[in-house]
Amino acid sequence: MSTFLDVLGEDDQRELRRRAVVRRFARGSAIAHANQLGDRVLVLLDGHVKLTRVTPEGRDVLLAVRGPGDLVGEQSAIDGAVRSASIVALDAVEALAIAPDDFLSYVTTVPDAALYVMRNLNERLRDADRKRVEHAAHDVVGRLSARIIELCERFGVEDDDGGLRIDLPLTQEDLAGWVGASREATSRALQQMRELGWVTTARRSVVCHDVAAVRRRAEG
Repeated sequence: MSTFLDVLGEDDQRELRRRAVVRRFARGSAIAHANQLGDRVLVLLDGHVKLTRVTPEGRDVLLAVRGPGDLVGEQSAIDGAVRSASIVALDAVEALAIAPDDFLSYVTTVPDAALYVMRNLNERLRDADRKRVEHAAHDVVGRLSARIIELCERFGVEDDDGGLRIDLPLTQEDLAGWVGASREATSRALQQMRELGWVTTARRSVVCHDVAAVRRRAEG
């Protein structure tokens, strides 16, 4: 999957950097909060962030994970509305920060950037539809399998035994919110997947040993 930076040529990347400032955030930093006016668009250079929203009951729900090359916060720049999610650094993050007006000016003069933004917003709408169907049609193991496949495709690195390692400090609470289940149900689903030999888990990583089996369960 191509990122925003992937689609930009060298000249376009130089122009983007000219308009932006480099910002760094420590692991765990709250970079922005939901319902704030968007004062900057971020282009991630290094590190990962999670996008979260709090339910009326006070529960944190993980919406997405973004990594190097990705855009964060462009939707608020485009529609002028407040941020729909909070942004938290999962690890040390370095990013280009660009003011909304500068971002819009840049996108309107760089066709590759404009096309990426349109396609990316469209894909996020499709992804939201897929997740609604998953929630209605699949059990917790199926939904968790789908999220692990998503992480493998975006951030997986081949492990020594041929599996894919995901080195992201996501907690069981994060995963539970992402799949729309309780922490206890998510813990049981992970245990079942471990017993089947599909995954192993550590404090800040997951290794998917049988991607094909997990994918079949996700498509279930």
